[in-house]
Amino acid sequence: MNTSTPHIEVMRSQLGRARGLGAGQSGTAHWWAERASAVSLLPLSTWFVVQMFRLGGADHAEVARWGAKPCNATMLAAVIITTFYHAQVGLQVIVDDYVHGKAHLPTRLAVKIVTSLLGLLGVFAVIKLVAGGSSGK
Repeated sequence: MNTSTPHIEVMRSQLGRARGLGAGQSGTAHWWAERASAVSLLPLSTWFVVQMFRLGGADHAEVARWGAKPCNATMLAAVIITTFYHAQVGLQVIVDDYVHGKAHLPTRLAVKIVTSLLGLLGVFAVIKLVAGGSSGK
């Protein structure tokens, strides 16, 4: 008489076995955020390059008047915010892939702080341009 326990074979796919085993959701959200910022940068960057060619021979006062217009200031702020957000997301991937151990968290924080400060500086410059351009003339 055979008293061994019966063998039960679980028929699950690789995906079924992987579900619930880790941070599968955050990587997807990160990937989509990176792609969405890249797609939004396409028209914004195109607008910016076209405007810079239009202002190629302009003097400082003309550029200040151009930058003081609400539509242009809004687009400039959008370019700056989206660019530095995209840079932060992209650099975070590099840090996660190549920086390990005790240096990972400080490096990740440094990337967030530096990109946020640079973006804030750019937005502040646009605000200053709007304030200076509208009060000048």
